[in-house]
Amino acid sequence: MKAVLISQFGPPEVLKIGEIPDLSITHPEGVIIRVKAAGLNNADLLQRMGRYPPPVGASEILGMEVAGEILKTGSGVNEFRHGDRVMALLPGGGYAEQAKILEAQLMPIPRRLSFEEAAAIPEAFLTSFLELIELAKIKKNENILIHAGASGVGTAAIQIARCIGTRIFATASSEEKLEVCKELGAEVLINYRKNDFVEKVLEATNQKGVDCILDLVGAVHFHRNIEALSLGGRLLLVGLSGGAVVEKMDLHKILSKRIQIIGSTLRARSDSEKTALVRKFCEFALPLFESGQLKPIVDRVFEFSHVVEAHRYLESRQNKGKVILRIP
Repeated sequence: MKAVLISQFGPPEVLKIGEIPDLSITHPEGVIIRVKAAGLNNADLLQRMGRYPPPVGASEILGMEVAGEILKTGSGVNEFRHGDRVMALLPGGGYAEQAKILEAQLMPIPRRLSFEEAAAIPEAFLTSFLELIELAKIKKNENILIHAGASGVGTAAIQIARCIGTRIFATASSEEKLEVCKELGAEVLINYRKNDFVEKVLEATNQKGVDCILDLVGAVHFHRNIEALSLGGRLLLVGLSGGAVVEKMDLHKILSKRIQIIGSTLRARSDSEKTALVRKFCEFALPLFESGQLKPIVDRVFEFSHVVEAHRYLESRQNKGKVILRIP
């Protein structure tokens, strides 16, 4: 089968399409997917540069989310069968014609969605569901701030928060991106290049602050996030594109405001954790995808042979929603 290979860590140009052996079933509950589309993530960029190795035992091929058709099944597979349209979150191996996963972690593709749209769901929506529903337990009428609102995770989080009935604040780097956030349900729109998001948050909440912040950026926002949170607020840390080290940290406000700081990743979680999360997510989200209340936001689709260009585009941070590879 064809797959995207890396000869050495570095810029997008190190990505080459080569051939590797077809996958085989090694677990009775294992499934091999004939991949039709794969989603790109910032984690792929970091792994390509040697800064984010895959979990022990995972494929070293890039790619953490795919959509396609079931090609082979193990002897213990009962729910899915050959030819079923499925999507899945992977620990690695998505940039290839075949991918391997346990049946319990498969998700059926909603009938109204294409493979390219389905490939935009697993990482962004499972991450958002985990953070907002499972960890922060957001409630109707709470105020939530979503940084990088036009990103893949951001667009998913806005939609999930809207379904819960929260008041949504979103930051982005341009008016065009903020318009996307508005269309998805964000009410308070903040261009962080022009405005101080803390001032805007406090102004819109009568100086109270927001109940929850979803931060995909990291250190660069940390101190300001603490300022923007309300009493008993929750800070969800899920990305470090803006740095990992916070200097001159003053813990007084964290204590006095009783702030919860919740850090989490999805990729390295155990199979049992991922299985439980997938089940809860499917129960919550699949009916909403079927009805159109949730929708994957696809910015651009690149052909498999244009993977270098796809990585360049994602690195440019121009995207509004997900960047997808179409695999023939």
